[in-house]
Amino acid sequence: MEQKKILIVGIMNETTNDINVCLGKYFTVQLCFGGPGVLDGMMKIVKPDLVLINLVEYYVEAAGAFHLLSKEYKETPVVTIGNSREYEMFLPFYQGEQFENLERPVSKINVLRKCCYRMKVDPDSMNFVKKKQILIVDDDAMWLRTAKEWLKDKYEVTLATSGTQAMTAIGKKKPDLILLDYEMPVCNGKQVFEMICADEFTKEIPVVFLTGVSDKEHIAEVLMLKPAGYLLKPVAYQKLVDVLKNELSEK
Repeated sequence: MEQKKILIVGIMNETTNDINVCLGKYFTVQLCFGGPGVLDGMMKIVKPDLVLINLVEYYVEAAGAFHLLSKEYKETPVVTIGNSREYEMFLPFYQGEQFENLERPVSKINVLRKCCYRMKVDPDSMNFVKKKQILIVDDDAMWLRTAKEWLKDKYEVTLATSGTQAMTAIGKKKPDLILLDYEMPVCNGKQVFEMICADEFTKEIPVVFLTGVSDKEHIAEVLMLKPAGYLLKPVAYQKLVDVLKNELSEK
């Protein structure tokens, strides 16, 4: 079967790059950066089976792209990736069947499956491997960036800098495991853990505490809560990977 072609429209940013890498494993992907004139030329050359528009930072040119695609290429399915505000900016275009939006944040596997659906490709035939979802909660922004960089190739990583953000993130996308800082201001790790355990939806999620205090009394206090595990800061890369593999029963 001839490989399907996807044209990704937007500007080059982290989201566009991630989508390009992800879809490029399964489809022929071309990138289009520019206004309606550039898009029109690329549509004629590539003749894509689907257009994917990344609306992040693409407000200025997006209106022209929507009008062009709806008038000149109405048979080509269009999937957009945008938040609720971006979606509402172009709401009239979503009333028909051509345009469909995936609300950010969206996992790569959901982008893949939606593209398959719109191009009438059986997703089960593509041998997608669904990544485990990891939520990391810590008020140390530098550590969060480091941990995500370490884990992003193997896991879908969501970051939260507070207990409130953590509970919001869990409500949107249930993680397979949570790395939770014990010593956070305002709403600390213990309080977050107790909320997780009190909810039927989340109580089975394994939680690994992160703590920078290593004295015996403190560790005993942490272990009394019966988390899935704990890691002492600073966390070494290999130790973190080994703990995740063990808790997620990975080989």
